[in-house]
Amino acid sequence: MWHLSSVLFAGKMLTESKTDKLDLDPESILEFSQEKTIFNSIQTKNSKDVLMNTDAPSRPVISKKTTLFLAYQAIGVIYGDIGTSPLYTYSSTFTDNPTREDVLGALSVIIWSMTLVVSVKYCIFVLSANDHGEGGTFALYSLLSRYANINWNNPNAVGRAGFKRYPTGDIKSVNRGLRRWIENSSFLRHLINLLSIIGVCMVIADGMLTPAQSVIGAIQGLRVEAPQITIEARTGISEVILILIFLIQGFGTTKIGVTYAPIVIIWLLLNLSCGIYSVIKYDASVFQAFSPYWIYHWFASHGTHGWEMLGGTLMSITGMEALFADVGHFSPTAVRFSWLFFAYPCLLMAYIGEAAVIVSDSTNTAWLNPFYSMVPAQAFWFAFVIAVLAAIVASQAMITGCFSILSQAMNLSCFPQLKVVHTSTRFKGQVYIPVANWLLMLGTLAVAGGFQDTTALGNAYGACVITTAFITTILMTLVTSIVWRWNIFFSIAFLLFFGLIDGAYLTSTLRKVPQGAWFTIVVAAVLSAVMYIWRYGTLRQWEYEGMLKLKLRKDMLLPEESSDANTVANQVTTKLNTTMIVFDPAGFDSPMSIQHLQSVLHVEPTVQIFCHLRHANIANVPADERMIVFKPEETTSTYRIILRQGYNDLPDTSAEFGIMLSNRIAQLLQEENLQSELDIVTAAQAHQLTYLTNTINVNSRPGAFFIHRFLIEMYAWLRRNTMGNQQEMYGVPVEKMIQIGIQYEL
Repeated sequence: MWHLSSVLFAGKMLTESKTDKLDLDPESILEFSQEKTIFNSIQTKNSKDVLMNTDAPSRPVISKKTTLFLAYQAIGVIYGDIGTSPLYTYSSTFTDNPTREDVLGALSVIIWSMTLVVSVKYCIFVLSANDHGEGGTFALYSLLSRYANINWNNPNAVGRAGFKRYPTGDIKSVNRGLRRWIENSSFLRHLINLLSIIGVCMVIADGMLTPAQSVIGAIQGLRVEAPQITIEARTGISEVILILIFLIQGFGTTKIGVTYAPIVIIWLLLNLSCGIYSVIKYDASVFQAFSPYWIYHWFASHGTHGWEMLGGTLMSITGMEALFADVGHFSPTAVRFSWLFFAYPCLLMAYIGEAAVIVSDSTNTAWLNPFYSMVPAQAFWFAFVIAVLAAIVASQAMITGCFSILSQAMNLSCFPQLKVVHTSTRFKGQVYIPVANWLLMLGTLAVAGGFQDTTALGNAYGACVITTAFITTILMTLVTSIVWRWNIFFSIAFLLFFGLIDGAYLTSTLRKVPQGAWFTIVVAAVLSAVMYIWRYGTLRQWEYEGMLKLKLRKDMLLPEESSDANTVANQVTTKLNTTMIVFDPAGFDSPMSIQHLQSVLHVEPTVQIFCHLRHANIANVPADERMIVFKPEETTSTYRIILRQGYNDLPDTSAEFGIMLSNRIAQLLQEENLQSELDIVTAAQAHQLTYLTNTINVNSRPGAFFIHRFLIEMYAWLRRNTMGNQQEMYGVPVEKMIQIGIQYEL
């Protein structure tokens, strides 16, 4: 609805008008009538009594039919990565022809890793810890932030907080003690934030490595039937395919997923059928690898070397992080259904079939290309083509995952603001980030050209995957204790059980840093540095803005902050006969630009309209709910307009932006029969219409430490090259724009 109501800055509820038009939905009531009081009260009330999650956007209920459709899409996006692992898992595990006991040991490790880590840890637990349907380590961090005060939120912005905790009566004393310990420790809060950043950076690095690993792994099958093709030629073919993969990202997850799904379905069914064929033809006794005894035998026989070879079996579960990172594009139920009832049994049979071929191979070469070795000779080229197509799909899982987590990072003020394109009107999590896409493409091409084979590349690839999995286990332990309120002993058992598995894989992979895993560390370090710089600069900016706002208010000698009433009376403010649109995207107090105008020039427009943009978590806000108008009770000719915008809404440019706002206010004043105010608004608009905004230049303060100056200057550079202006979106005429330059010395 469009509303004109009397609302105090102190935050009274919206009052109904005589025409009974104030039919606000709950989100609007919270966002506009309580923006000031709810979030300020969090700072003053006893934190034990704060309500939980009242402003959290709920994920829409999805029908069974839609869930099946999403499960179909998920097959085409998520399982290409983990689904192509049979191409290179055994060859990454062994360095020479293995014995039958070695194959059974490796197969047992693979079976139980897929079962415990993917099916149990991720499908049952991790997917349940999504943040309103979004996944990834930042989703876990965001979820924790609403149940414990561990995040640093912009104190000068409203409507985005929601960091609320369970009342103390609903959480056990031990869990409450853990929460309090974390909240009171700046080190632990920073550590949790750092772990989240590292996890995200590892997934982004994975987004570079997965396409290269999958495509090169498929193309190297040419060594079986066309050994005359050189490694340079195979690398060139791989790079052409990789370029095509990134060129189609702009079509969106739905179109790509629907297109890719048949390919992955055929690929997984091919793995299933070849696995069954190989077991029947070669050796059905490999099913005994389901016994954990063979894992014990593996380590008993090989000792330290068996632990080192875990880095190879890790390839069987690479792509598991995509199940969680991509859940925002689909739904937890769709991901679970597609994995447990389709991808999981197909892949199990693929590894079992490959094991049967290797233990029965008389040439001692099947372990080098186990998948192609179990494919009947007549079907080789068909299998090769499907493998290449599946490798293309495998790239999609982590690319879409990167888009999701970068979007989350921007929402949490941990990454520079980039353009985000929502590619679906039905599913808000399906996003595309053009700049990230092209940077990922360049990184992937460099990786493919630099490594050229799956062995060294697999070392780097595995380091990404297992580091992310280990961080997920740590954050999930906190979620189970603080959010789900498990008994603390169950949370510790979760950490010890899955942490032992992740830790074994992680320590094994890190031994291979010189053989390729170094690349992962370098990429993650660079990305982490960018996120840290942005976060550091953002926190310093928030602190500065708080102090600057206080200083401006004191300079203007506001009555509530000044004891010298005579000085206030002597200050002369000149009225400008104009309607001024003042952009204020984040806050809800008097915008900084208007405060500068009043404090420096001592002028004030006749009519001032504060314009606040709020992004809604839906594709399209209904036309009659996009604008909410109200007026502070103690002021004259000052109005606030909330512009609600869905992620697929385009600004209305049918009329000049300011005229549209002013006309709407005039219409509502007329409906409310407020003739005197209507005359002022009409006259001011007819005389002049101007727009006021500010441009912020960030520099480091003189005399600061070198490291601080470096971080701030880097932050300023990132800010200049990424931040957009709200007014540009609405086509505001440049000739009517007044910009107030504000210098920040952080």
